[in-house]
Amino acid sequence: MLSRNAWTVTGVMMTLLGGLLLAACDGRQPASSADPTAAGGGERSGPIRVLEPQPEERHFGQLGMLTDGGENAEAYFSFSGQELVYQATIPPYECDQIFTMNLDGTNRKLVSTGRGRTTCAYFLPGDEQIIYSSTHHHMEACPPPPDHSQGYVWALFPEYDIFVVNRDGTGLRQLTDTWGYDAEATVSPTGDRIVFTSTRDGDLDIYTMKLDGTDVRRLTDDLGYDGGPFFSPDGTKIVYRAWHPKTEEEIADYRRLLEKNLIRPSKLELFVMDADGSNKRQITDFGVASFGPFFHPSGEKVIFSTNYPDGQREFELYMINLDGTGIERVTWSPEFDGFPMFSPDGKLFVFASNRKNSKRGETNIFVTEWR
Repeated sequence: MLSRNAWTVTGVMMTLLGGLLLAACDGRQPASSADPTAAGGGERSGPIRVLEPQPEERHFGQLGMLTDGGENAEAYFSFSGQELVYQATIPPYECDQIFTMNLDGTNRKLVSTGRGRTTCAYFLPGDEQIIYSSTHHHMEACPPPPDHSQGYVWALFPEYDIFVVNRDGTGLRQLTDTWGYDAEATVSPTGDRIVFTSTRDGDLDIYTMKLDGTDVRRLTDDLGYDGGPFFSPDGTKIVYRAWHPKTEEEIADYRRLLEKNLIRPSKLELFVMDADGSNKRQITDFGVASFGPFFHPSGEKVIFSTNYPDGQREFELYMINLDGTGIERVTWSPEFDGFPMFSPDGKLFVFASNRKNSKRGETNIFVTEWR
């Protein structure tokens, strides 16, 4: 248990850390955790690490490092804002599984089956159920990694389907059953629809459906990848990443890779549309890889990860207005920062980063008070 003096922060964070300290789809693949009790849902083995942000990170209070070891990513808040659901690989599991934890990193519990590969988990309204994508119903083992003879590519495992499960791992039920990639699912803050990415119609497009998997509606139809969608705070808009090939060479390469269930994510721009798929407009035009967008609590900006401006290996978080103006750099760590999300009340912020890791290349989850 973390004492009040262990993390000196103000306002809502102090409230969360007092007493019992009750309590995030993308191409990066979480690997292992150093905490051997995590697979069994045990308490965190040590106190939370408290770090100072970089001097330029003016939006951040002190950082709470919630995991320490391996690759942990895509941590997303519950509707109550008191817990996180995320994906990680922890022994004895050989590839990504879904876990929940409190906001201080304690009480980590396995939600998924422990079989196959999982990704992209999200709480449903009421926080008693969780959706995620999994391959376990097609194969017990982990699916093979992508063919990197094709260069840097992401695998679009066609075995992925979207499931809903009780928060204790019981009551597993399949929501999608079309052959092909069904993943990257998130839920509207209004609690009425799920948005996700699918290849069910032969291309990578965005769809919505009701919470029970019915009333599936296709929102995008441009040739190319449309994915990674998130709703705005009021549920009226969706932000997403996309790459639409233009030249004959680009189109041929995209289609060739898609036939092999692969995509080359070196160029991704951000788009926003109304929740019914209308009024699509492009936000960025950087010519690099921008992904993991999430709405600012105001609904007027988007925060995202990008290797702007040079397209190299360093990914930082930036914010931008919905009209493409006002680009602002948020993180200044010399390595990877990504998968940003605000708590439902907009006061807390969670993201994944390579900073201050115990082993070079590991990714961990951080939470802070947003300023």
